[in-house]
Amino acid sequence: MDLDDLAKRIAAGERRALARGITLVESSREDHRAQAAQVLAAMPKDQQALRIGLSGTPGVGKSTFIESFGMMLTGQGMRVAVLAVDPSSARSGGSILGDKTRMDRLARDPNAFIRPSPSQTHLGGVARRTREAVALCEGAGFDVVLIETVGVGQSETVVAQMSDLFMLLLAPAGGDELQGVKRGIMEMADIILVNKADGDLKPVAMRTRADYAGALRLMRKRPQDPEGFPKALTVSALEEDGFEDAWTAMLELDGWRRANGFFDGTRSTQARYWFEEDVRKLLLAQLDRRDVAHEMKRLGGEVARGKTPPAVAAAQMVSVLRES
Repeated sequence: MDLDDLAKRIAAGERRALARGITLVESSREDHRAQAAQVLAAMPKDQQALRIGLSGTPGVGKSTFIESFGMMLTGQGMRVAVLAVDPSSARSGGSILGDKTRMDRLARDPNAFIRPSPSQTHLGGVARRTREAVALCEGAGFDVVLIETVGVGQSETVVAQMSDLFMLLLAPAGGDELQGVKRGIMEMADIILVNKADGDLKPVAMRTRADYAGALRLMRKRPQDPEGFPKALTVSALEEDGFEDAWTAMLELDGWRRANGFFDGTRSTQARYWFEEDVRKLLLAQLDRRDVAHEMKRLGGEVARGKTPPAVAAAQMVSVLRES
């Protein structure tokens, strides 16, 4: 594989090269990891897409929203990349990866690129290498990168560490206003979008939006938010209603953060976060080495038989790693 040529083709916006590059960064093979690092290093550093993370419980309409919202953006002449993370089976390890079939209109749009990825064993609603896939999409010249998470609920906060704006999509009557002041995913959201505000559900959606808006006013104001944020809005992915207001709010928030220095500061903080995460992953990978795997298995057996407490065995394992 000619890595320099691959990087140039990605930077030129070739979709097939981008898909191949994402496959490379998602690989766990050591030689592929080295090649992926070389490709990422060759990406243009002066191109910044607007990274939008989107979370919400399963069935809330994330895929329908992304397709309609993406079509609106491409209709305005923007290039949109969608990185959709599908849950992996705990039993078989497989994933359906059916997002292209759920977004068939957007998948056919020449200004859009959709890439489904398995979550594998990574928690937090995103795949381990999603951030590197985002970097490749930026290098390919996309204006907006939408990151759709698995949809696991209130623990799904990792996506906030790789996005500029974090949207939380909720269904009408999905919970009272007290849900809005819970720690975790609610306080990470920049904009709450109450979906399915159409038909008989529209009055319920309006009340739900008002409940969340009231709850957001009770939360402690964050320094990276201008007056009026975070805010709650209603949208209808089915009728494609409310998208213009949502997009205006996103641009307003993004523009304010850029003008006041929060945009660059947040990206720097995120880069440090992922550096520390990679260090942790590499340290955990040491447990799979042949020279320590036997000791890991032996100590695990002693713990299972009740001969050694877990904490004591863990301390012994750390000592083995230090000596190796």
